[in-house]
Amino acid sequence: MLSHKNLKVVFLSPYPADTAPGQRFRYEQYLDLLQKKGYTIRYYSFLTHNHYRHFYDASAPYKLLVLLIGFLRTIIHFVQCLKADFVFIYREVTLGGPPVFEFLLAKVLRKKIIYDFDDAIWLTDNLHESRPERWLRWRSKVKSICRWSYRVSCGNAYLAAYARQFNGSVIVNPTTIDTINLHNPELVKTNRNNEKIVIGWTGSHSTLKYLDLLVPVFQELEKEFPQLHFLVIANRNPGLPLQRCSFVPWNKKTEAEDLARMDIGVMPLPDDEWTRGKCGFKALQYMAMEIPCVASPVGVNTEIIQHGKNGFLASTADEWKACLKALITDALLRKKIGKAGREQVIQRYSVESNTALFLSLFA
Repeated sequence: MLSHKNLKVVFLSPYPADTAPGQRFRYEQYLDLLQKKGYTIRYYSFLTHNHYRHFYDASAPYKLLVLLIGFLRTIIHFVQCLKADFVFIYREVTLGGPPVFEFLLAKVLRKKIIYDFDDAIWLTDNLHESRPERWLRWRSKVKSICRWSYRVSCGNAYLAAYARQFNGSVIVNPTTIDTINLHNPELVKTNRNNEKIVIGWTGSHSTLKYLDLLVPVFQELEKEFPQLHFLVIANRNPGLPLQRCSFVPWNKKTEAEDLARMDIGVMPLPDDEWTRGKCGFKALQYMAMEIPCVASPVGVNTEIIQHGKNGFLASTADEWKACLKALITDALLRKKIGKAGREQVIQRYSVESNTALFLSLFA
């Protein structure tokens, strides 16, 4: 059997390193550990950093050019996989299109593919998606890649249940938090104003729409509690119709400090096939920072949060209002729930608690 020092692992992702949250918290924070264990690591992405920054807001001709460049880059990356012992694929090798490279890696080169995903990517949450876009996305490839893979790594049990229809070697590998070096309240100077309470939300533009579910609740609470303020950390300003709402552009260098401005964190979600595939990342971030969290009881949230012990679960507007009011009016409750939340993350959803499981993917 080969020693770790003789094993080469190639990581393939649509997105460049240190950009998309999913890959940052699913495998990138383990790369140093793998290297220390003796693995040789190579990382290749479909998009360059420059293309990633501009792609989603760009014109159609620019996107087509970027996609062409991406496919040419992937041919070069494919050659680099020739001597790999494992090929770790996050979501897909190319940004859309059929699984040509995945097929060649598995069936022609006979490589051991570790396939990782953290959303219900065989579905879409875009109700207005056009037929051409649906065709270009080629989401049916997910089941094929699952079938061809040596091992499938899924962010929660819902995703794993889907993957097990096509592959018997499926591992529930949760999204994890670095509770020592990053999401650690002891490393952050908090500048909380004792005279105001901040309810906060963090996420990308694709999930901003879920905040709309809570706007009526926020508006009622804003009238009732003059000390209440709201904070949104994202890559796009949602422009919520609230009197006291601040927007902070997401910044990797200050993400922990920005989160520390919150007194309460929220994670609203509708209950549907797409959201059941979510891996609770927002809740984990809040909880790791000792910020009491209120979340919708959807998918893995019901496993992460024990209602009333380390967080709160709320479905209806009345439930949301009741949970938030309890936290707004009781500083000791906020502290108690916050500390219990962080302990839950350390015990079950931290890099340290999950290291052995992650390494087992390469066994």
